[in-house]
Amino acid sequence: MSTSSHSTRIPIDAVSSETLDWAPRAPEMFSRAEVVRQTGPYEATVTAPIAEWSPQVPSEDAADVEDATRQLVAFDEHARRTLGTDNPALGPMTAILLRTESASSSQIEQLTTSAKQLALAEIDEGDKANALTVIGNVRAMEAALALSDEISEDSILQMHHALLRHQSGLEQEAGVYRQDQVWIGPGNAGPRHAEFIAPHPDRIPGAIGDLVRFVQRQDISVLVQVAVAHAQFETIHPFVDGNGRTGRALAQSILRNKGLVSSTAVPISAGLLVNTGRYFQALTAFRAGDAAPIIREFAMASRIAASTGTQLVDDLVAQLDESRALLQGVRSDAAVWKVLPALVGQPAVNTKYLMSALGLGEMAALRALDTLTDRGVLTETTGQGRNRVWQHRGIFDVLDGYAEQIRRMTARG
Repeated sequence: MSTSSHSTRIPIDAVSSETLDWAPRAPEMFSRAEVVRQTGPYEATVTAPIAEWSPQVPSEDAADVEDATRQLVAFDEHARRTLGTDNPALGPMTAILLRTESASSSQIEQLTTSAKQLALAEIDEGDKANALTVIGNVRAMEAALALSDEISEDSILQMHHALLRHQSGLEQEAGVYRQDQVWIGPGNAGPRHAEFIAPHPDRIPGAIGDLVRFVQRQDISVLVQVAVAHAQFETIHPFVDGNGRTGRALAQSILRNKGLVSSTAVPISAGLLVNTGRYFQALTAFRAGDAAPIIREFAMASRIAASTGTQLVDDLVAQLDESRALLQGVRSDAAVWKVLPALVGQPAVNTKYLMSALGLGEMAALRALDTLTDRGVLTETTGQGRNRVWQHRGIFDVLDGYAEQIRRMTARG
């Protein structure tokens, strides 16, 4: 997939730089030649303030943004209309869309996992390291929505804390601005030949404060605001790790904060995943003083999110309807009716999960699982007497189909 060719720019102040000095911290770990290469002055990025930026959006781009916004709103309304605001499946539907968004966001960072591995990790089953890392991204996305009433420096730190607090080796960095210089590109011993050198740590608090003031403005198209805030956040690069994933969680928070969506999560990272090369090029163009490419990327990603998200909601609802048909005749007060909608958000379950998440007693949970298995809704997959896990294969098939659809779009690029 490709966007139409545009030549018009959307000017924004380009980043500047400041000259700082670098000496390798552990020179004994590198060759003498590398130590010499990485000793001396380097140019660290200085972000331009955006709090007072006045967008000059050409009419074609304005129409593009308006159309993408309309599609996002329609997707949100479709989810609410299809399920109903008091439907017990609406929360789990948001959960699965959030998990899908988290998986796509993580995949942009080369962290790949499957819907099944994610679901098993949520109930402390399985041992796939990537799945456990992506679960951190799920927590960051959850925090992004929970904290969306007020976007602030503190809410951004909390999102990052949720992301990294269980990531092995990075727990101490969770929710804390980096204290060291970081860079992207070659050079383990230093930044002098890197492709991008982030701002010096001393500049982070001021830059984040400026970003928050920009996000709090009410006079800018929401998608323009989301795209520019995301690009600015990635340029600030405030954390040791997890900047991309936190930045995309921030995008979710802004969409919810501005009221563009209200009933569910938007799988916008799936749209960005379709062409990650173009996405990273757009971030580079933003730093050079042109906001047009990143705004176009987010408009396109929003359309993809609305289209694929709508189909995903419909396919998951169809699975719920099929399962309800299989349960025809079961007493209306049976626990299975409490378990069924939860399966949308958590299609792999065990008794411990049903007891903690749904408040069922152990015997009630086991009876519900027996009924769901006997009726063909769930399949017991472990074949063990203890530590048993049940799965809804139809829901996993839908989620795998969605992931395959995004992969096909990515291949077309």
